[in-house]
Amino acid sequence: MTNFTINPLNQTISGDRKHGQLEGMMSSTVFTPLAAGDTQEPNAVQLNEDAVDTLNNLLEICRDGEYGFSECATHTKASDLKTVLSQRADDCRRAGVDLVALIRQMGGEYDEGGTAMGAIHRGWVAAKGKITGYSDLDMLNECERAEDVALAHYKKALNRNLPEAAHALVKQQASGAQRNHDQIKALRDALKVTG
Repeated sequence: MTNFTINPLNQTISGDRKHGQLEGMMSSTVFTPLAAGDTQEPNAVQLNEDAVDTLNNLLEICRDGEYGFSECATHTKASDLKTVLSQRADDCRRAGVDLVALIRQMGGEYDEGGTAMGAIHRGWVAAKGKITGYSDLDMLNECERAEDVALAHYKKALNRNLPEAAHALVKQQASGAQRNHDQIKALRDALKVTG
């Protein structure tokens, strides 16, 4: 009989391998023997579920960003601004793909779609755009507002108890969200001066 313990926090499997073989396990799984008397942390499964929930929240934020940047790119007039906003939408899409891969790797299920607040915000952008004529400045203001929300979600996630791989990805994506925010703010500020 083989006795193994799975720790989702550091993605290791521990146990006694002398009487059994592991078949069909992921090749990247690390096997570490438990020291005498060690047991799996009782809250490890709950912590993993909490981490998946946190990552799913960020996935929804990424989808909101992708849809929002795409919507704003559609309604801007300056071609260079359209290009920047389309690139930011693609960055958000790629961040979402990375989150889905990590959620799957952690054994979780990923959520479909974005947040209700994101849908409301996109509706507000469309309504405001119809009223104001979709000015580039208004689109940049809305993008910056949305990036403020994204940054708040990433900062909250970084304060959560996440497995090392999840924390590293969230930290990397938070830096990307900060770069997006700063770029959009700089573009908006420049447009205020020239516009």
